[in-house]
Amino acid sequence: RLDLTGEARSASEGVIGQKDLSLRPLLRPGDVLESIPGLIMTQHSGSGKGNQMFLRGFNLDHGTDFSTRIDGMPVNLPTHGHGQGYTDINFLIPELIRTIDYVKGPYHAELGDFSSAGGANISTFERLPEQRLTFGLGENGYGRILAAGSGDLGDGHILGAIEGQVYDGPWTDIDEDVQKINGMVRWGGSNEDLEYGVTFMYFDVSWNSADQIPERAVEQGLIDPYGSLDKTLGGDTRRVSLSGTLAWDGDNYADRVNAWIIDYDFKLWSNFTYLLDDPVNGDQFNQLDDRTIYGGDWSRKWRTHVGLSLIHI
Repeated sequence: RLDLTGEARSASEGVIGQKDLSLRPLLRPGDVLESIPGLIMTQHSGSGKGNQMFLRGFNLDHGTDFSTRIDGMPVNLPTHGHGQGYTDINFLIPELIRTIDYVKGPYHAELGDFSSAGGANISTFERLPEQRLTFGLGENGYGRILAAGSGDLGDGHILGAIEGQVYDGPWTDIDEDVQKINGMVRWGGSNEDLEYGVTFMYFDVSWNSADQIPERAVEQGLIDPYGSLDKTLGGDTRRVSLSGTLAWDGDNYADRVNAWIIDYDFKLWSNFTYLLDDPVNGDQFNQLDDRTIYGGDWSRKWRTHVGLSLIHI
């Protein structure tokens, strides 16, 4: 555990490490953010979709009011096809997370957009504590395989990982049929003057969704509580990113430069009213998002010493 006395500005901020995460049961990648006290992650419309978030009882929707970054790269998406500030961290591999620095409350102007309730900056390892090859099986057709390793390359360290996951879910009428693949390659290092890193990430997932169901349909015996009225719902998402970081210190300041480019696709089929508006063709609709994002930022922190003199007469 880290002693943040004299560093933390309030009791509403802190740092979470990999040892903290390894002690928690993770039902889905979004659960890593539940290690932040008071933050709740929920899910609907299938396991491949971004989570709903609640912080201290405040409804963050899909992350609209909670800024999330990974190695300096923003995750929140403005004007998204499903929701403003959409935050999907399914491309994260939990075992690669080194720390999560979090703050809560509306008093952190340095976070910028989507931070009215707080934010988190997730940092990944430059070099893994150990090489990994894990394989897991579970009920409802769950399967996961992860291979990850790291080593020295040139003046830095290289880390590579690939994850595959399948899941059918507990539904009686459909198979969720989650098919997900994650990959990450990171090279970074440091010397007396600089800290640097380049990260490539790949994420692709498709799934079927049971979605919400009317309570009266269950009471009337049309479907059971794990059933579905529309078996053609679901979605698919692809995210490919390349990001880089450069940081250096001066005598009384610290500079950090981040840059990124992201290619992103999203498709989601939903049906909230079934045959209410269109009794012939049905009310199903498709939400789409297809974008290429590029950007960067530069930040500087100054270190100062404030002295206090007392004169006694």
